[in-house]
Amino acid sequence: MPAKDLDTIVSLAKRRGFVFPAAELYGGFANTYDYGPLGVELKRNIREAWWRSMVRERDDVVGLDAALITHPRVWVASGHVATFHDPLADCKKCKMRWRVDHIAEGQYGEPKRNAAGELLCPNDGGDLTEPRMFNLMFKTQVGTIADDENVAYLPPETAQGIFINFENVVASMRRKLPFGIAQSRVSFRNEITPGKFIFRTLEFEQMEMEYFCFPPADRDNPEEYLALHREWIDYRLAWYRDTLGIDASRLRIRYHEKEELSHYSAGTADIEYLFPWGWGELEGVAARTDFDLGAHGKESGKPITYFDEDTKQHIVPWVIEPAAGLTRTLAVCMLEAYTEEPDEKGEDRVVLKFKPNVAPIKVAVLPLSKNEALRPTARRVYEMIRPVYMTQYDETQSIGRRYRRQDEIGTPLCVTVDFQTVGENGVAGDDAVTVRDRDSQEQIRVPIANLLNVLRDRLPGC
Repeated sequence: MPAKDLDTIVSLAKRRGFVFPAAELYGGFANTYDYGPLGVELKRNIREAWWRSMVRERDDVVGLDAALITHPRVWVASGHVATFHDPLADCKKCKMRWRVDHIAEGQYGEPKRNAAGELLCPNDGGDLTEPRMFNLMFKTQVGTIADDENVAYLPPETAQGIFINFENVVASMRRKLPFGIAQSRVSFRNEITPGKFIFRTLEFEQMEMEYFCFPPADRDNPEEYLALHREWIDYRLAWYRDTLGIDASRLRIRYHEKEELSHYSAGTADIEYLFPWGWGELEGVAARTDFDLGAHGKESGKPITYFDEDTKQHIVPWVIEPAAGLTRTLAVCMLEAYTEEPDEKGEDRVVLKFKPNVAPIKVAVLPLSKNEALRPTARRVYEMIRPVYMTQYDETQSIGRRYRRQDEIGTPLCVTVDFQTVGENGVAGDDAVTVRDRDSQEQIRVPIANLLNVLRDRLPGC
């Protein structure tokens, strides 16, 4: 079973070097986090697993890394400048600012209301100001003069850099429809968050792909297009289950109601996970039609089209967009992996049961004790494994405590060098090590000469 409360994961994440509160030295900085040594590895492994599934294992998707600071007209064309707003209200008593829709939805707890039925501050029950709409994009300046001519925006999503590079990719890579363009990068949203750890933050990383296909014959009844949309929903759902190892009973697909849909969407579905506080979005899969390419063509005055060799016509492709949150997925992996169970001696232990492919550390090399006779061989084993797998070396404290430390950070395998390995009292060693499995706690003896082969067998997908 996953962790039942978020505080447990937050504490472990800080204690073991996964996620730290940003600028904690100065009292913290709201809704921002730093990723520690293990968090960086976990994030990289999830990103790599996504990239492998979306790009390397497919012959119809290529990659892109578009600039973060983008021409401001990009966000005019996409509609973000005009419509990317949230309703915010301030508490007249405590002065805290809140998203009114989140209060109404119960994201800060059961909504408080006055006798007239008006929403009240979730913090102290104070009256709220009239809601005002705030744009969620971070503004910045390009150049030395701060004026309206030099305004730019940090990207609130990854998609637009793909759309404005569509023709470049087609021309340079000679792609034929249908095909996709994928990228993973940081996005920024200046929004009020409900304070659920890294579930929603000001700065976050998205893994997104735009899949371009032929427009349907019937725009009002695009059956084949929506069938392709469902295929991508199923493909992405399977990735969370099979690649990341998330229990299917805590995953679901929620199709957006008609009134939820963006004006350009022919259909959107969220892949959701059952968090300790309830169901929340992991990934959105949107059928965006031809809105984005058409909007950029109109704003730029240069139509963005694809030349169909069969019909000899220029067409505007339609798009399906699977968009996942990397940092949110990291939180889910930690929640899902968290386990409390007895160790070899029947004592309680905490284990992060990551699948080996996403585990931050794959192997730990642990000499039985901090004894000079063991160190040369232990270091030799460590240097042999390190170029192949992310590996830790640890010789401090008892071997039992070190096993539990590795269990708690999710290391699948521990390799122990002992006196049987190196020999003692004139008796030659066997030049073999003990390999301990994190989940079963089973231990087997393996010759050092055959160790890498054994590790490869026990670390699939790594």
